[in-house]
Amino acid sequence: MDSPSPTPSNWNVPNALSAARLVLAVVVCILIEWQWLFPAVICFVIAASTDWIDGWWARKFNQVTKLGRILDPFVDKIIISGAMIALCAAPGSPIAPWMATLVVGRELLVTSLRGMIEGQGGDFSAKQLGKWKMVAQCAAIVSVLIELQFATAPAWLHWTSLLLVWLAILLTVVSGLEYVMLVAKKSQ
Repeated sequence: MDSPSPTPSNWNVPNALSAARLVLAVVVCILIEWQWLFPAVICFVIAASTDWIDGWWARKFNQVTKLGRILDPFVDKIIISGAMIALCAAPGSPIAPWMATLVVGRELLVTSLRGMIEGQGGDFSAKQLGKWKMVAQCAAIVSVLIELQFATAPAWLHWTSLLLVWLAILLTVVSGLEYVMLVAKKSQ
């Protein structure tokens, strides 16, 4: 008789990385508010890059847990939403309050849809477009943080920030619609 495979512990490296990312997300928001933009960039890049590491580690070493499946996307949403909200209040930021509201709204909608589908036993894994949305949002936030460090930013940096912010907003909307259409198709 085979013994059942052990359930991975919630106290593992991927979940510890997610918890550390959550702390860093709060630190990033505080640093932006205090206008300590260079440290905010460093904390944000560390937090964003460890997102990939915790997912890779969980799959590679069979440490995927129910807590991790909830915690990882939750922390992603806090990092992005918190930074966008903090940046829309930063002087000279190209991120408008409506943009931050759109990002937060999309994240709340997708989280609700995920809860509904997974509560019915379905799979609601991240789609490729959603992953590209996250990359564009991270790039936009880093670019804006770097731009705001200059009293007068170079024109190329300003235009890069604007392009990345609008790309992030576009992908936020389109990927949100992709999830809505996916759920509508599954609900038929």
